Amino acid sequence: MAVCLDIDDTLLDNERASRGGLRALTGNDAAWPMWRRLTEHHYARFVAGRVDYDTMRWERTRAFFTAFGERLGDEEVLAREQMRMAAMQRCWSLFDDVLPCLENLRARGLRLAAVTNAAGEYQRRKIAAVGLGDVFDAIVISEEARVAKPDPRIFETACSALGLPAERVVHVGDRLDVDAGGAARAGLRGVWLNRAGDAGTVPEGVSVITSLSELPELMAWAPRPILDERGSLVR
Repeated sequence: MAVCLDIDDTLLDNERASRGGLRALTGNDAAWPMWRRLTEHHYARFVAGRVDYDTMRWERTRAFFTAFGERLGDEEVLAREQMRMAAMQRCWSLFDDVLPCLENLRARGLRLAAVTNAAGEYQRRKIAAVGLGDVFDAIVISEEARVAKPDPRIFETACSALGLPAERVVHVGDRLDVDAGGAARAGLRGVWLNRAGDAGTVPEGVSVITSLSELPELMAWAPRPILDERGSLVR
């Protein structure tokens, strides 16, 4: 039995970090809605393989300032994007429910994998920076796998890396269609981590939780953790 987990906005508070990067560019995050729309557009191009990761970042930053009437040369785009990235990386942090959940899952003897749409080197550095470098039995990143969620093939790649059939694997992520729905269509058990309580039509085969603290109890088929007399997990 195994659990696959998305990284950004599932384990790592990516919105908080991204807002921190935006504040480095503008002094505040009032333009967050525009930055988020631009990110969705440009990141989709990266995930689809139309541009590489660095080009995506530069084009997004250029488009952001162009929208405010400021046309930047290549050197200035690079300088501002480097400043934004440095500020964002200083803000990388896990949600509070992550480590207790992972510890509980490990105590049950479950294998763990990360399945994420991202650039390989960048995402591995991020995973290591927040202390999860040695947590996963497998890390599947879209750029390296050359296929991205919600394509069933990336979930199949994860199951193969874990050495388990799809029906023995759960995938948890913050995006209903990309994560939970995609996993369910690939034969895994999909779990939508809906931290914000957003509305959405939940497809068959998908469960919903609002915190990772709910995940261990959701997985009733997994062995219970062993606790000592003080209630601490026994490794």
